[in-house]
Amino acid sequence: MIDRIVNTKNMTSKAPKKILSCLNNNLELFDVKLRCEPAKIIKTVHKEILNLKKLIPEKAVKKISFEYYKLLNNGKFIIMLGGEHIVSLGALKAIVKKENPKNITIFQIDAHQDLRDDNSDYSNNHNKYAHSCVMRRAYDLGFNLVQVGIRTFSKYEYNFEEKNKKTITVFPWTKNNKIPKIETIIKSVKTKKVYLSLDVDGIDPSFMPGTGTPVQAGLDWNYTLNLLEKLFEKKDVIGADIVEVCPQRDSVLTEFGAALLCYKIMTHKFKKKLFS
Repeated sequence: MIDRIVNTKNMTSKAPKKILSCLNNNLELFDVKLRCEPAKIIKTVHKEILNLKKLIPEKAVKKISFEYYKLLNNGKFIIMLGGEHIVSLGALKAIVKKENPKNITIFQIDAHQDLRDDNSDYSNNHNKYAHSCVMRRAYDLGFNLVQVGIRTFSKYEYNFEEKNKKTITVFPWTKNNKIPKIETIIKSVKTKKVYLSLDVDGIDPSFMPGTGTPVQAGLDWNYTLNLLEKLFEKKDVIGADIVEVCPQRDSVLTEFGAALLCYKIMTHKFKKKLFS
């Protein structure tokens, strides 16, 4: 099931609809490796959680969490599309009502750690639900974190990570760090259950230019696909989101990429059922 969120930024609010348009109209559905068309076997439903623009972030998160929890109770695998990264928190708040967060790792592909306690160091409108605080709020819920692709740090985030190394593992993507083997990253995930949060700015902007805070030298496209395949092979991914897509006027490359990632996630999740 695809859970569609209309969120709080003018451009990012257009992202879910554009991603779904690419998913439904522009993708070649045949998977060469599997030698089938997964879309003809996997049943998907698009669920829209109304327009959240007029809600303050806390109430938007509460609304998302309420709707997400209903879908969880129906046994659905949910992929959230955005838009603002804060939508992830709505999902995670719903998950902790059913699962012990200490038994789940958030597998975050991102250029940023998003571990600030609030955004007061760069904004006059202090907010604990800003996109730069999403993973701090998630960590406060009790989840473990594995962060991949990080290449820009605030001093606060760096210090916070250093104090919590038992439950936060970071794979920086900077010139001073070698690109890790995929197996090394997967082995760092200590829990069986995983929630995947994929911020498209984690991927190099040459592949995903349409995002609000792009940072050079991110994950290679094929590396990302191989990483996701291995993650689903080794772990039980219980939910996912693809966020921070900000459509550009002159290119649909990012929406197309997000749609392909969504399709790959669905395929990996239900690969066993495709051949049962």
